[in-house]
Amino acid sequence: MNNTGLSVKKVVAIGIGSAIYVILARFTSIPTPIPNTNIELVFPFLAFFASIYGATVGFSVGFIGHALSDFIMYGQTWWSWVLATGILGWIIGLAYKRLDLKNGIFGLKQIILFNIVQIIANILAWIVVAPIGDIIIYSEPANKVFVQGISATISNGISILIIGTILLKAYASTKIKKGSLRKED
Repeated sequence: MNNTGLSVKKVVAIGIGSAIYVILARFTSIPTPIPNTNIELVFPFLAFFASIYGATVGFSVGFIGHALSDFIMYGQTWWSWVLATGILGWIIGLAYKRLDLKNGIFGLKQIILFNIVQIIANILAWIVVAPIGDIIIYSEPANKVFVQGISATISNGISILIIGTILLKAYASTKIKKGSLRKED
């Protein structure tokens, strides 16, 4: 029997990840001079979860976590940015098999791959999806939303580059490397 649905492990990861996302979004935002744009320390966590559990979990944690945190903190949800966050998690999660974290591997090659993917994901999420969504859904001025998007791309990219890389390196170091166990005589 081929089970193509989500595993229990991934469903639990979505629930726990979304809850942690809400907490981090609430307490770790650092304001910037750009209106309605913060340095969000939650995004390295999202990248971490997406890299461990894959695209579906990455999208779900980003989408659900962002939607809940917006609603809890502001009483409304900014759907264009919620979708962008989901897409960010999804794109980063697409690389999880190539990162091979479950085998304790996160060397220079994986660090470079992870950061190339997260930079591309940030560009697509914050310079394409979020601003275009703001213009279409909320009739926001283009110059404002693209400045916000560029600011978010830079701040999120840097925070994921530094904190996300550290989290993944630490996680990989807790895993037993493939072929490292030997039979004793």
